[in-house]
Amino acid sequence: MVTTELESVIAPLNTDETGTIRVGRTRVRLDSVVYAFNQGHTPEEILMQFPSLELADIYAVIAYYLNNQTAVDEYIQQNEAEGDEIRREIESRPDYQTFRQRLLARRKERVEERENQANR
Repeated sequence: MVTTELESVIAPLNTDETGTIRVGRTRVRLDSVVYAFNQGHTPEEILMQFPSLELADIYAVIAYYLNNQTAVDEYIQQNEAEGDEIRREIESRPDYQTFRQRLLARRKERVEERENQANR
């Protein structure tokens, strides 16, 4: 009888210096793949969104997520909370509000310029 050794698949996840979990040797974050999967995208569709990934790695990440869903969801929620806190801090600065108003005014001017050019 021929015996075959099967190799365990290890999720190709790496944590960078900021604590962000990335897939393989790419810049694609774990939460990006999980979000796409939870939106109903197939691994093949996820590959089209992130062509730097390998299809086998996407399947491995999804399997890892399904086997560790609570921990991965907590990781994602923690990152979202940290991001929200940083966003609130930045948006509360007076110089941010001034800068934002200048950008919005510039955008409005450009839209009006395009509309004027289109009407000529």
